[in-house]
Amino acid sequence: MISHFMTPLNILVCAVCCFSTALTIDEIIHVKLNNDIENGILENEEVFSDCQMKDLTKWDKLFTMLENSQMRENMLLQTANEVVSVELQSLRAEMLQFVSNFAGACASNIERANAKITTELNRSLASKCEQAQRQENSLDTKKKTDLENAILLNFNISERISHIEDALLLRTEEDSSNCADTRSTLDAVLQVLEQATAKLQTTQSWISQQYLPGGCEMAILFPMRSPKIYASVHPADMTLQAFSFCVWVKVTEALDKTIVFSYGTKRNPYEIQLYLNHQSSVLVIGGDQNKVTADNVIEPSNWTHVCGTWSSENGKATLWVNGNNRVTSYDIAKGHEIPNRGIFQLGQEKNGCCVGGGFDESLSFSGKIAGFNLWDKELSDEEVTLTGTEQGCSVRGNIVGWGTTEILLYGGAQYIH
Repeated sequence: MISHFMTPLNILVCAVCCFSTALTIDEIIHVKLNNDIENGILENEEVFSDCQMKDLTKWDKLFTMLENSQMRENMLLQTANEVVSVELQSLRAEMLQFVSNFAGACASNIERANAKITTELNRSLASKCEQAQRQENSLDTKKKTDLENAILLNFNISERISHIEDALLLRTEEDSSNCADTRSTLDAVLQVLEQATAKLQTTQSWISQQYLPGGCEMAILFPMRSPKIYASVHPADMTLQAFSFCVWVKVTEALDKTIVFSYGTKRNPYEIQLYLNHQSSVLVIGGDQNKVTADNVIEPSNWTHVCGTWSSENGKATLWVNGNNRVTSYDIAKGHEIPNRGIFQLGQEKNGCCVGGGFDESLSFSGKIAGFNLWDKELSDEEVTLTGTEQGCSVRGNIVGWGTTEILLYGGAQYIH
């Protein structure tokens, strides 16, 4: 077998060598031809005499040398082609012989490999099929068990539902006999609860009125309508282009004009006034011609939270009652300025009706006042709302602050806690 294999290899090497020799010969011919052209003479070129040389030009010599070299090259290439063709035919014969010798052995080996692979595949497929069959049998068994359990569970549920229906039917029959009695009992209980709720609401309203609003710890009591019962505040020097006030009021009875507070000077005793006209609240600025009225906001014997804001720049005046903006007007005393050196009077208005400039009994306030505060600016909506909360009395004004600014009481006016 080794000799059969080496023979074609030797032939192939021989062919390569022959081809290489042919290339080498070709290169030698080209080199020699170039040398001959450069020297201007070939080996077999005929030598001319001096007379003949005179008849041949340089180009004639060149073409003669090219023709001779081309002929030689063609002859050499033809010989090399013949040698290579013979060798290749011999090599092809050797290769065919090699293939014919090994064809039988390769075929037998391929058949054995195919048989082995087929056997292994059949064995693996048989194992997988057996395993799949076992799994399928296991799944079938589990499905049967689950189906049996489901049927048993359904039976148990149906039985329990039947027992529940029977129990409910029995209970309904028992309840139907007592339904009329139960309904009458419930109606009676509901009526008692409604009566108790009404009494509770009344009690809560009464209790809430006994306590002070807005978290205030004290209030000023004006026990009756009298020209001698009032309170006064002497604020620091102030000149106001804007202001805000808030006050809690619980009036016993409001007439045509019941003064809550007023601020005035000797020149004009009506610079600022807040008074009640029955159930309405009225704010006066600079004189009776400049006023804002919130109708139907006062409820006698109940605490009411009243706030007011004013700005000289645009004459905007607003009245707030229990945290709600009830009325807003413009051009109210626009451009006016509240002068200083005045006095605040709570529960009364100082005027010139009486000898010595005393008070008018018909304007006197009777009831309670708490949480009176004054600022030298317009409060925002949020700030006004805050003064009416349960902790509103802790919000104090910078001109008059409830609990911090001294308030002088006269007549029967007194603090209550």
